[in-house]
Amino acid sequence: MDKQRRQQKSLKTQTNNSPVTALYVRVSTDSQFEEGYSVEAQQKKLKQWCVLRDITNYEFYIDGGWSGSNINRPEMKRLIADIINGKVKEVIVFKLDRLSRSQKDTIFLLEDVFEPNKVSFVSISENFDTNTPYGKAMVGILSVFAQLERENIRERTRMGMYERVKSGLWMGGGMKPFGYDYDPKLNTLVPNEHAEDVKKIYDLYLQGYSTTQLANMFPVSGDRQIMMILSRATYLGKINYKGEIIEGRHQAIIDEETWKRVQAEKEKRTDRKVTKSQHLLTGLVYCGKCGAKYRYQKWGNKTVLYCYSQQKSKPNLIKDPNCDNMRLNSEPLEQLVVNDLFNMSDAYLAIADKKLLKAKNISEKGYGIQVLEQKCSVIEQKIKRLYNLYAEDNNELLLETIKENQHELEKLYNILESEKATTSVTNRIEETEYLIKNLRSRWDGLSMDEKHRVLRATIKKIIVTDGKVTIDYII
Repeated sequence: MDKQRRQQKSLKTQTNNSPVTALYVRVSTDSQFEEGYSVEAQQKKLKQWCVLRDITNYEFYIDGGWSGSNINRPEMKRLIADIINGKVKEVIVFKLDRLSRSQKDTIFLLEDVFEPNKVSFVSISENFDTNTPYGKAMVGILSVFAQLERENIRERTRMGMYERVKSGLWMGGGMKPFGYDYDPKLNTLVPNEHAEDVKKIYDLYLQGYSTTQLANMFPVSGDRQIMMILSRATYLGKINYKGEIIEGRHQAIIDEETWKRVQAEKEKRTDRKVTKSQHLLTGLVYCGKCGAKYRYQKWGNKTVLYCYSQQKSKPNLIKDPNCDNMRLNSEPLEQLVVNDLFNMSDAYLAIADKKLLKAKNISEKGYGIQVLEQKCSVIEQKIKRLYNLYAEDNNELLLETIKENQHELEKLYNILESEKATTSVTNRIEETEYLIKNLRSRWDGLSMDEKHRVLRATIKKIIVTDGKVTIDYII
């Protein structure tokens, strides 16, 4: 369609400064396949009409592949601008609905654009023009029917899409779910190389990993996408259509039992009281023998840390019920971690500076996130229109166009995700630099919440194995 649009350039048969007769042509993606509605067919009939009336000073305004539901079209905008600037004396169309299918827009063009600028309007198929009272009345009547038809098409499309979804077909037009590719011929999702990543994300979440930790481990755009992966019924082989869960034809990646366990875990984490931990290393210490987290517990007059596998009351956190990793006094471990962070803060800042420079260089070579999001939005809307048309008429040409646009959208998504990832890295590094500058002198004056921020910005995990401590830093 874009190729056709590029080929259809405005044609001027005479170059002078006198007002021209504007020949407006529009085809939507569906109507171009109908006899008599193609760009070439409309041009031919409009030219013939001009010849019969000895009109030689005319100019074509051609919107190829644009819906008549609104007037937000490139050539329509140009036409309106030319009318306001006195460059047009009359507007000719093959049929009224080529101008617009919206009664509101038709009346706007006639009463607020054409009439104030003394521009007449003619539809050659309906054989009337606005120079006569009858023509004005007929335009109003026909525009009502044009809008009625558009609403009927919309309703048929809506019903068609619902029936297709009810039969288990995927009708999404935006970003594909992580772990799936879309097969436009089968109208269904197909698991791809990231399907195993989805399974791992579900498994690790049940093991206690946070969405932030998971986002750093897998090729996703952030913890928000992780949460979407953990929430979508799509991975059960189902389709969520406007709140209704329908059995899909695509292959499930996650079994129902695992999915339900994850939903329960999500709810449990959400319902937890929001309390500020008074323990410095909460959530950072892991067992080097079984991989479970370490937890704080009051033990007499001191506080200790021990492996969750030794906490029988929480079986979901147990990795090895026979784990014998030793308990640790919390105070010496906390001091060891803080001192190690102090000692390596200068080296940490040097590494951060290098990574920050590299990230900024990458970003400068790329695209703006806002521009990319706008481009993606335009193509998404285009794909949605094509899906609507395909629901109305199963045309193979439409499937090919959908596939081309999805391929283009996929490329843009990849660029966008890369740009977001780079921006995220840059922001994280800048925040980390801010937090650890002059850390030794500032530490005692920090609140517990601020200390938590410093540690979680710099440390991925602390691994303890029978008293031996290994600190895994993020950078």
